[in-house]
Amino acid sequence: GPAKPDPRRSLDAGKLLRLTIVTAAFAASAALWWPVGAHAATRIKEVATVQGVRANQLVGYGLVVGLDGTGDQSSGAPFTAQSLAAMLQQMGVTVPPGVQIQPKNVAAVLVTAALPAFAQPGQAIDVNVSSLGNSKSLRGGTLIATPLKGADGALYAMAQGNLIIHGAGAAAGGSAVKVNHLSAGRVPQGATVERAVPTALALGEFLQLD
Repeated sequence: GPAKPDPRRSLDAGKLLRLTIVTAAFAASAALWWPVGAHAATRIKEVATVQGVRANQLVGYGLVVGLDGTGDQSSGAPFTAQSLAAMLQQMGVTVPPGVQIQPKNVAAVLVTAALPAFAQPGQAIDVNVSSLGNSKSLRGGTLIATPLKGADGALYAMAQGNLIIHGAGAAAGGSAVKVNHLSAGRVPQGATVERAVPTALALGEFLQLD
């Protein structure tokens, strides 16, 4: 006659099916309560930095020209006239003795920039320009060639270009309106890197993450 089914085998198959269902449900719910899953995709650069890899601050003194009568007044900023005379002297133009320069279209500025890590000669970086004298506005001005130096006194970049001022101003009938700051601006990609800064990244045998 035909073989009778083994009840123990049917019982084992039922247990296996229930175990499979429980395991699948457990795995599906693990993402909700298992803490490691939420950080599985975290990258090293999001939680640490490599020791010795950082930006370097650069600074320089320069002149902004082409202002519409809003430059430094010589009485309050005599260094602007001195700087202009020195620049003209380098270009072969000699100011006669006793002649006082009153350049209303020129302003003395401080130029700052951050030299990124691994920056190479020829790379362009942004610069910030801020008035040093009593200039009313740097709008419409052009920064002339300004050397940017590091803390060690070495030249690392040269800056030059047209300024972008994030502000506006108007005056009429004795009234004046000004929006934002007009004595500071920036030159996007206004400096060219002249020297690379060596980093300690590949000098040692180990890397330290902070």
